[in-house]
Amino acid sequence: MSATEQVQPSKTQTSCGCGTACDTTPVTFEQTSPVISNLDGQRFRIANMDCASEESEIRHALTNVEGIQSLRFNLTARELTIAADEQVVIEAVNAIRKVGFKPEPLNSDNANDGNVVSHSFWASWGKLICALALSLAAEGLAFALPDYLPTKILGMALAAGAIALAGFSVYGKGVSALMQARLNMNALMTVAVTGAFLIGQWPEAAMVMALYAIAEAIEARAVDRARNAIKSLLALAPEQAEVLQADGQWLQCPVKTIEVGATVRVRPGERIALDGVVTSGISAVNQAPVTGESLPVDKAAGDEVYAGTINQSGALEIRVTALASDSTLTRIIHAVEQAQASRAPTQRFVDQFATIYTPAVFVLAVAVAVLMPWLMDWTWMQALYKALVLLVIACPCALVISTPVTVVSGLAAAARRGILIKGGVYLEEARSIKVVALDKTGTITQGKPKLVAFEPIDTSLDPAMIQCIAKSLAARSDHPVSKAIAEGLTADLKDVSDFQAVVGRGVQGVIDTHNYALANHRWIEERDQCSAELEARLKIHEEAGQTVTILTNANRVMALCAVADTIKPSSTQAVAELKAMGVTPVMLTGDNIATAHTVAAQAGIDEVRGNLLPEDKLEAIAELQKRFGVTAMTGDGINDAPALAKANIGFAMGGAGTHTAMEAADVVVMNDDLRRLPETIHLSKKTHAVLWQNITLALGIKAVFLALAIFGDASMWMAVFADMGASLLVVFNGLRLLKTPK
Repeated sequence: MSATEQVQPSKTQTSCGCGTACDTTPVTFEQTSPVISNLDGQRFRIANMDCASEESEIRHALTNVEGIQSLRFNLTARELTIAADEQVVIEAVNAIRKVGFKPEPLNSDNANDGNVVSHSFWASWGKLICALALSLAAEGLAFALPDYLPTKILGMALAAGAIALAGFSVYGKGVSALMQARLNMNALMTVAVTGAFLIGQWPEAAMVMALYAIAEAIEARAVDRARNAIKSLLALAPEQAEVLQADGQWLQCPVKTIEVGATVRVRPGERIALDGVVTSGISAVNQAPVTGESLPVDKAAGDEVYAGTINQSGALEIRVTALASDSTLTRIIHAVEQAQASRAPTQRFVDQFATIYTPAVFVLAVAVAVLMPWLMDWTWMQALYKALVLLVIACPCALVISTPVTVVSGLAAAARRGILIKGGVYLEEARSIKVVALDKTGTITQGKPKLVAFEPIDTSLDPAMIQCIAKSLAARSDHPVSKAIAEGLTADLKDVSDFQAVVGRGVQGVIDTHNYALANHRWIEERDQCSAELEARLKIHEEAGQTVTILTNANRVMALCAVADTIKPSSTQAVAELKAMGVTPVMLTGDNIATAHTVAAQAGIDEVRGNLLPEDKLEAIAELQKRFGVTAMTGDGINDAPALAKANIGFAMGGAGTHTAMEAADVVVMNDDLRRLPETIHLSKKTHAVLWQNITLALGIKAVFLALAIFGDASMWMAVFADMGASLLVVFNGLRLLKTPK
């Protein structure tokens, strides 16, 4: 994750030990190894670093390495960045290898591929299958000829071979942890398997280690599925694109080499390779991979397009506005990866609980081994065996891994819908939202004016001719109100001569030798063309929050055009869904109060505050927090940024939003659809429910088998199935969030 973190390792965190079992023989890190040296540090991929607890293992290993400026962990890509001098980096890598991890330096060829280095079949699965076969053979010999000495010797050799093949990585990290007096899962498994072997339960010890390693490998694959839900987005953008050359020819070029300002061509059916602005062509573009929109969006010259979206109907020429490494799609992926670095409240609780739980169970196992022969009349061998079973059951893997997998799945599910959540804490906190403050322009409304009414006043004239004159004048102006009138009228255009824009009043010109003007209310009064009837009509529109422009000639008023910022079709439904969830919507806007009340009534919002400056919105958020509790703010402009930062959770409208607003917000809605707010709250509630389901499952299964281990007949077989079964159960339960319906 991108946030720089100083080296302050926790001395109490435990490792869940999840990850594929592979050969991690310590190897000296040579200075000639290919590394990336830059101001940001040197990057390494660690194949068996999967979760926050293993991050803690590495941090602890680096406690005594002086000179490290910072460490940055990207658990999604299994990458570690070390900022330090070259010699210090070498020392740090050797320290990491000593605790059982195998850092692989990233060179220029694989630094940005985002994929974990693949291993051969033997390294990933072959050794595990062979270990399982040896374990079964040892079990068979022990069952067939339990008292025959040569059989015992052969069986022990087979069991030892199975343990070596399946448990080399576990033993490496376990012995290191025990030497440092740290009780993590690898330490527990090392003690349990070794103890079982020494008391004569060697077939069971071998089978436990083989099953444990296989289950770990399966679990790692399942965890990767949650991570790949984000990584797979990278595959949406093509690797090559057609680029316009200086001689006018089109040439296929690698996307990574295309510079900002270049013109690329996208044919119908192709994916857009880079962010840009359409310069030529008209087409419908499927933006679902980036914004989550279910319907294609029409694009023409001047419209923005995103990398990874699909051009559907017509060829487009696009001017590139961002490099491949800085596309909207790439930023979404990086933001979600950064979000995984922030611990959600439940995740922090689980991490803290695990640091107490593991040593406590180890003490309990020692107590069983020492006290039960005296208290329960067990033999010393029975007591020791039950204590070892207890250690296997006690492994906190299921508990520790239950939360990060669930949070990653929730973040990925949100990203697929065009909801970019910047941290697990916001994903979990959204369920507690009591009130949502909504900006008006660009959030509830479209953010640009549209013609909502055209009323002919002079009934003696042909309405079609009136429209033609109004559109011809409006089309010559670049004022937003004039543009809205020109776009809203369907009449043909006429030539306009002597066109003039009169500042603060309107525009005028000559059409077919007659003078006409599109004037505001003030200019009509100055021209002495206002009447009581016109005033009454104007009042109706102005009270509805509409801007009125009047078409007039030299003698009389001909028509009026009412323009307004119209409400988004989705806003009314979003407000209704928020209310159904028990969330109170409140409008905060800098617009006049009459317009604010009109829009609020259309959207179904009861509480409205208008004429607000940025500092007024800030005060309003503080007041809402005091009155309701957890408060969300939704906006898209620079003036919304202070309120977005002040709110418990800030939602920025990403499509039309300013860079400042999106930086200040905690959640970015990529397609400006307010319905994403109740969807985020729903996803937050579901994520929270799954988190506690997983915690309950992990602890409940542990509690049952702990009782069986002490007072019943639980064996090491049952212990390993209980431990890894619980781990797989919570992982797959967390992955269900990826399938959350819209």
